[in-house]
Amino acid sequence: MQFLLAFIVVGPLIGAAAALLPAPPGLKGKSPDQAVLRHGVTVTGVILAAAIVLALGFDQDQPSKMQATTDISWIPALDVRIHLGTDGISLPLLVLTALLTFLCALYSYFKMPEGPSPKAFVALLLLLECGTLATFAVLDLLLFFLAFETVLIPMYFLIARWGGAGRRPAAWKFILYTLLGSVVMLLGLLLVGLQAGTFDMLALATDNGRGLSLSVQVVAVLAIGIGLAVKTPMWPLHSWLPDAHTAAPTVGSVLLAGVLLKMGTYGFVRIVLPIAPDGMQVFAPYLAAFAVVGIVYGSLACLALARPGSKGDLKRLIAYSSVGHMGFVLLGIATMTPTGVNGALFANIAHGLITGLLFFLAGAVKDRYGTADLDTLAGATGAALYGRAPRLGGLLAFAAVASLGLPGLAGFWGEMLALFGAFDPADGLSRPAFLTFMAIGGLGTLLTAAYLLVVVRRVCMGGPRPAGEARLADVRGYEFAAWTPLVALTVLAGLWPAVLLGLTDPAVQKLLSGGKA
Repeated sequence: MQFLLAFIVVGPLIGAAAALLPAPPGLKGKSPDQAVLRHGVTVTGVILAAAIVLALGFDQDQPSKMQATTDISWIPALDVRIHLGTDGISLPLLVLTALLTFLCALYSYFKMPEGPSPKAFVALLLLLECGTLATFAVLDLLLFFLAFETVLIPMYFLIARWGGAGRRPAAWKFILYTLLGSVVMLLGLLLVGLQAGTFDMLALATDNGRGLSLSVQVVAVLAIGIGLAVKTPMWPLHSWLPDAHTAAPTVGSVLLAGVLLKMGTYGFVRIVLPIAPDGMQVFAPYLAAFAVVGIVYGSLACLALARPGSKGDLKRLIAYSSVGHMGFVLLGIATMTPTGVNGALFANIAHGLITGLLFFLAGAVKDRYGTADLDTLAGATGAALYGRAPRLGGLLAFAAVASLGLPGLAGFWGEMLALFGAFDPADGLSRPAFLTFMAIGGLGTLLTAAYLLVVVRRVCMGGPRPAGEARLADVRGYEFAAWTPLVALTVLAGLWPAVLLGLTDPAVQKLLSGGKA
């Protein structure tokens, strides 16, 4: 298990380096481009298999215990260690990352985005996977920062070199926002580590802030929280996200929404909550307020984009929906209760599955129509996918109702638990304020349903296909292979939430109690 987790983290980095080397003569296939794309599928497939084996070997009876740990001294002068491990909080995120990266590599093998050499594309994809997996596996603050930053460069190039219209300004906005947030976050991490005398996240979580004064905790939470909030993204630090999603290639959007946004919320749970609980309590009401504003703002922006005549872009609409959905995650974290934090972690996974599927579908629709403009997709009669590509239309409708939180699908449980957490927040937090936040969040669920149903009505429904109008290519074989796991897991998590909650709850209880099981 120890070797397996280390391999999962380092394997994509080795694969990225290998992707840049010439392919051996016997493995070139029809062309070098095909060989390197096949290499990407193979490496990500091996990493996914290793992540599944890690999950199967995980001790389900002790999900709060850090397992598969590696602890090696790296920089003795600063007591920085190569410390890896996984528990019930990080394990689902590791598996989700490995799954989405493999599905993106598989999709790209058949539908490579237009741009430069596939070698660079595959190497960047694998480097992105390495950084993301490391973020969820490392247990040292400085290593967390390094892993957190590793993903920025590959995502910048994926947007800038393989994206669509407006890709360069969108890529620059992405990198500038996240880098500026990261600089502030680094200062907070250094403050915590130097004041506490260690950068080890387990030792700091067990200490539960007792070695840090209230003023240090407040400054640390503010600094670290800004960096994490940019990546999440929290309103009003979200403005880089719609442009990045609109310009990114399909697989870039899937990984950005499905994996990279989770790094911010994971940092709140893994670092801020257990290491600086008193500082977090000071800022929790403000975090909740920003969260519910983001929920309502994201929904209203989506309603404006979905309105006929607004020239709204489907990918941009899904990006704004992420602002709202991640608002529920932040609201759950801000309650500082097991119920709310479990809801936040569940909503993280659900959002990764559902929004990843939505971006895959939006990319497929754009490939067929040549545009993601909602007015063009709807057509003069409001008719579209059901009559021209019924399976594609059905999948889009499924993903939309999953995203709006239909009971029985994955999107329901996380948002419900986050609202339940706000109903009874942690001791020391104002219950009237959080009841107000809960009510605003409840309004956000209604607005979410409204804009997603408008999208389904406009893009999927309408009259019969006009005579002489050609049918669109329906779901292709490789699309079916890439999307089916996301559909199946969305249904499974919705019908059997204990699969995730059984892992996260004991770990969350231990985290919030200062390391006590």
